[in-house]
Parts: sequence; structure tokens; C-alpha cells
Amino acid sequence: MRAVTYSETGPSSVLGVVERDDPTPGPGEVLVRVVRAGVNPTDWKFRAVMKSIPGEVVPGQDGAGTVEALGEGVENLQVGDRVWLYLAQHGRAVGTAAELTVQPAEHVVPLPDGASFDLGASLGVPAVTAHRALTVSGVDRLAPGALAGHTVLVAGGAGAVGNAAIQLAVWAGATVVTTVSGPEKAALAAAAGAHHVVNYRTEDVAARVREIAPDGVDTVVEVAPAANFALDVEVAAQHGTVAFYADNGGEEATVPLRPGFAKNLRIQGILLYTVRPEHLRAAAEDVTAAVVAGALRVGEEVGVPLHHFPLEETAAAHDAVEGGAVGKVLIDVG
Repeated sequence: MRAVTYSETGPSSVLGVVERDDPTPGPGEVLVRVVRAGVNPTDWKFRAVMKSIPGEVVPGQDGAGTVEALGEGVENLQVGDRVWLYLAQHGRAVGTAAELTVQPAEHVVPLPDGASFDLGASLGVPAVTAHRALTVSGVDRLAPGALAGHTVLVAGGAGAVGNAAIQLAVWAGATVVTTVSGPEKAALAAAAGAHHVVNYRTEDVAARVREIAPDGVDTVVEVAPAANFALDVEVAAQHGTVAFYADNGGEEATVPLRPGFAKNLRIQGILLYTVRPEHLRAAAEDVTAAVVAGALRVGEEVGVPLHHFPLEETAAAHDAVEGGAVGKVLIDVG
């Protein structure tokens, strides 16, 4: 099989295509023939800055393809099933930038009929992160009506996680407000379904959010806490939650303490690698349900332009994500 690998950290030039023997699944594992792999910021960051790596690494946390073989004890899948993968390279040396990958059965999820491999490879990190951000405030599961009466503020609604958060929150019945940096991204966020789009470069975000939600927002899905925590605390409702999943714009943040504790706010960090297995399972089930309902999609028409790269150009795909490509970067593997 062909696979993209690297054996030392560094720029994208450390990536190369090699031939490897076809792997075999062990007990509780699934062999998947990858058709499409998704690229996320975590992929290039792991490649670029990890102090040590487990020998030769095949990158890629997200992907979609078909089941090629089953290990002993796997009962919920069959050979030939279309599936999507999440956290494929977490704790393992082989992710999704390969024609074949062996994965734990719990990270292999049936891809609903009618859902494309493009969509399947775009779920993983963005949708599971968004699900976790929307459920840390006491809503255990997402479904139609689960967030009825809630107002959600999504920072950076044109990003992959932001877009998924908008789509999932709208599906669950929330009123969604999002912030963007300009007209092009405003159009993408609106296409994703956001009810209110605020340009943080030209508008008073706090004033606009207060117009929309006089009592404050119930949940903030935050990508840039260093820049936005003061704003988040200001616009949050009593007993609201600020869920942050990245450190865009700075590695340290200042939180206004008195306004925060006066509102009984919850500030919740999110990193998928340390999320409890039961929460990951719930996210995978709810994300799949949203796909079945047609509520979670990709493509220009829903604010997620797709950028395809062949397997041989995985380095360019990494560079595109690192360079801030708007939309979803995908690798055509199969």
C-alpha cells in the first residue's frame, strides 16, 4: 500500500510517500481502505512541533472509506461498510494518510447512506469538537430541540469547528450568533445557518450580542480566548458556559474574575485527546444522526469550500491548513 510518512518533526518537507506492506487488524480492530482523509491544524502541529514521535508516523486523524477486514471480536461492522474515522492517529503511528489503516473499532463509525466520503472525512475533529463544546453546559446529547431556547455564540464561524458548531446548534434548536472578520467569511457563516453574523472588525460585538440576546448567551464556542475572554464574560448569561478549544491569538488569557463568578460562569477547555470515551461515543452517535437528518453537510453552499489534494501532495495540504485555508482540506487517497 501507499502511505505518507515522516520520521522526524519539522516543516512539511519531512513528509514523503512510501510503499508499505498491507496491515492486518488485531482483536477489536478494523482494517479500513481509506478513500478520503481530512487535514486539521492538529495534524501539521503534531508534525511540526512534537518533541518526540513513535518512529515512522502516518499523519491524519480524520478519514472515510470502506471496511476491508475485521479483527476478532468486532461485531458492529461488516466488510464493505462505508465508515468515517476519528482520532485515527491518536496514540498510534498510523493515521489516515494511507491507502489502508488499522483502527480500534470504537473509532470506526458507519457512514450513513447518501453521505459522501468528502463529508465523512470532514467530521472527526471539527464536528466532535463542536459537539463537545455544545454539551459541556449540562446538555448531555444533541438532537432536534435539545438546545431550544438557548442562544449560542460561535467565535470564528467560518472555521471548520465554528461551521460545525453552527450547523449542530441550529439542528438542535438554538439561536446562533457568530463572529467573523469580513464579508467573505460572513457569507460562509450565514450559509452554515447562523441566524446573526457580526463582523468583529467593524461592529461593537458586545452591543450587537446584547441586542440579540438581552439576557446573554448560554454557550460561547471560543477559538481565541486570549483575545476574547473579557468579551465572553461580558455577553454570557447567568450560569453560562465558555467552551474554548484552541489558543488562536495567544497562549495566555486574562479572565475578569468578579464578573465571572458573579454570573456563576463555567469556563471549559476542550481537547479531544483527553475527552472521556463515553463522551466521544455520544458525539459520534449524535454527529451521525445529524448527518442522517441532512443537518451536517460540507460544500460551498453550506459555508465549507472543499480543497482536494492527491496523496502525493499531502505536504501541500498541510501547508494549506497551516496557511489558514478557509473551508476543508481533503486528501484523495483511494
